Amino acid sequence: MVPLLILIFSCLIGVSQGQLQVSFYANTCPNAETIVRRVVSEAAASDENTAPVLLRLHFHDCFVQGCDGSILINTGLESDERLAFGHQGVRGFDIIDRAKTQLEAVCPGTVSCADIVALAARDAVVLTNGPLYEVPTGRRDGVVSNIALADNMPDITDSIDILKAKFSEKGLSEKDLVLLSAAHTIGTTACFFMTDRLYKFTAGGGSDTSINPEFLPELKATCPENGDINARLPMDRGSGQTFDKQILQNIRSGFAVLQSDARLYEDAATKNVVDSYFGLLNPFLGPSFESDFASAMVKMGKIGVLTGSEGRIRRVCSAFN
Repeated sequence: MVPLLILIFSCLIGVSQGQLQVSFYANTCPNAETIVRRVVSEAAASDENTAPVLLRLHFHDCFVQGCDGSILINTGLESDERLAFGHQGVRGFDIIDRAKTQLEAVCPGTVSCADIVALAARDAVVLTNGPLYEVPTGRRDGVVSNIALADNMPDITDSIDILKAKFSEKGLSEKDLVLLSAAHTIGTTACFFMTDRLYKFTAGGGSDTSINPEFLPELKATCPENGDINARLPMDRGSGQTFDKQILQNIRSGFAVLQSDARLYEDAATKNVVDSYFGLLNPFLGPSFESDFASAMVKMGKIGVLTGSEGRIRRVCSAFN
């Protein structure tokens, strides 16, 4: 199975929105968000992949047991959640660790690792020309890290009905599915994830017929059969480093890179969501992609959170206290 990059659920505790609030650390650690923003900016200056890496980390953290920082735990045991097949390729742990170290120096035992992940994802969006939005904080860190809890990750080969069902089970709508999939507007994917779509999609070894015929030779040139499966290509053709709605236009035109993105235009409900951002008077009238994406991110960030006396505040993100 191939993991879908943008997945946002809680595995056991469901959609628990908790008691988060904007500026939760205003009194206890007033420079918390500034510190996280600085660390993210420094990381992005040396690695252009920082933004999509941090977005993906947040999504994968929220998917298993909610947004509780469980994916960060590294005990060295084979049972650690971060080793799950569905989390393969997830990075950014070092960036979160750097932010945590700086926060501990000024506000020891105050800011949760789960909140750092959520704030870093927001800052990553902003760095790529995406919307600036307020992140409700006050999450506490989980006390469980179990690889078995990451078994039910949605997959890029899932049908649209399966994807909608998996989102619905976690309180996420068809609109959320489209918007959070649109996070693929930044970042790259490996040819490993393209092989079946390009060369094994049908019984006779054909390609996915939803791929625009003009685009297919381009994809095959980048990811030739029996070629380097580690070669990478932008998930958003023509705009892989800038946050914008070009990813949705590509989906409409048959230029979606990922199979799961293409499926969004094969279902009436998700197709209508995609098309809603391209009305004749948009963006002057009609929905705003940037505003709706921000709302979907905030909604995702509230899944299964621990607050109040639940969980704990880790002093080191990779270890239980």
